[in-house]
Amino acid sequence: MKIIDEVELDGKRTFVRVDFNVPLEDAGGVRRISDDSRIRAALPTIRYAIEHGARVILASHLGRPKGKPDPRESLAPAAQHLAELLGKPVPLAADCVGPAVAKAVAALGKGDVLMLENLRFHAGEEKNDPAFARELAALADVYVNDAFGAAHRAHASTAGMAALVPVRAAGSLLRDEIKHLGALLDAPAHPFIAILGGAKVSDKISVIENLLPRVDALLVGGAMAYTFLRAQGIAVGGSRVEADKIGEAEKTLAQAKARGVRILLPVDHVIAQKPEAGAEARTTADAAIPDGWLGVDIGPRTRAAYAAEIAKARTVLWNGPMGIFEIEAFAGGTVAVAEAVAGARDAFTVVGGGDSVAAVTQAGVADRIGHISPGGGASLEFLEGRTLPGIAALG
Repeated sequence: MKIIDEVELDGKRTFVRVDFNVPLEDAGGVRRISDDSRIRAALPTIRYAIEHGARVILASHLGRPKGKPDPRESLAPAAQHLAELLGKPVPLAADCVGPAVAKAVAALGKGDVLMLENLRFHAGEEKNDPAFARELAALADVYVNDAFGAAHRAHASTAGMAALVPVRAAGSLLRDEIKHLGALLDAPAHPFIAILGGAKVSDKISVIENLLPRVDALLVGGAMAYTFLRAQGIAVGGSRVEADKIGEAEKTLAQAKARGVRILLPVDHVIAQKPEAGAEARTTADAAIPDGWLGVDIGPRTRAAYAAEIAKARTVLWNGPMGIFEIEAFAGGTVAVAEAVAGARDAFTVVGGGDSVAAVTQAGVADRIGHISPGGGASLEFLEGRTLPGIAALG
């Protein structure tokens, strides 16, 4: 697989698949970006292409417009914001394929940038339709994938068109994701601690299975912890439990024990009667949760125990919040883990997942994390050991 700095870009129509699937909010009737981290993450690749004389064509999806144009899912805010960051015009094409788009691409000079409209305005994108892929490929001399967050999707812009473009390469963001996530699987320094949270065991069970031969300890938080606790016969009150995954949890606990891998579960909890802001909350004395209450965060003794494990690590992976992070009163455990990961001075640290990334940002420690992965589902599938279509297409 080639990297962008290994291919000739001067004067070439360079199609860069970026991930500008950014959150938007309404502000006075105007759609505004509420978090531009995905756009900023693509800047090194875009700037490299500009500086090396490429005629840059940017393409991304945004939201779920169901295969037809939706003004609320337009990439106009992203194009405008990118122009401000680059300090140069970034016009938005009215579409992503068609004669008008081909004409706009032909008019690009060296170092110019054109943003195509939302790829998902066409059903052929998610269907990886060959005809749609050919239309996209016809715009390009060089294809660069820098959208790790979409690399697990076999769509027209991430997989189908790549084979139809003469030159293919990975952007710097994609390169870094492969390098850092790959190191976790291939040659992690020990002790290697993985911290997994979030709502569902089903979302993480394949990751756990692939990590068990590699990690020394697994720290579990979030709602997924309650399924593991139930598997141990511990009462969890009205907490969220995936009843059909209790068997999987029992199997995982047994496999970890056989491998000598320690799985740490919460020894106390913050509990509430409702998962709502302002709800009455208290801390349990131990791992059991009484009837009529549900777990909303890990408790103070669990936070201390997890921090002690993290402090001894030389490699740390964190994906998923420890509680209902979006409610401030239930975010303490997640923030405590963020601070502990940032404080692991002798460790290479990787943080992924929207809430985990938000936590290190909110705690003001993002600059002390070794690698922050914006990949979401792609990161999880990579850590499961799967081959991602968007990466395979570059080979």
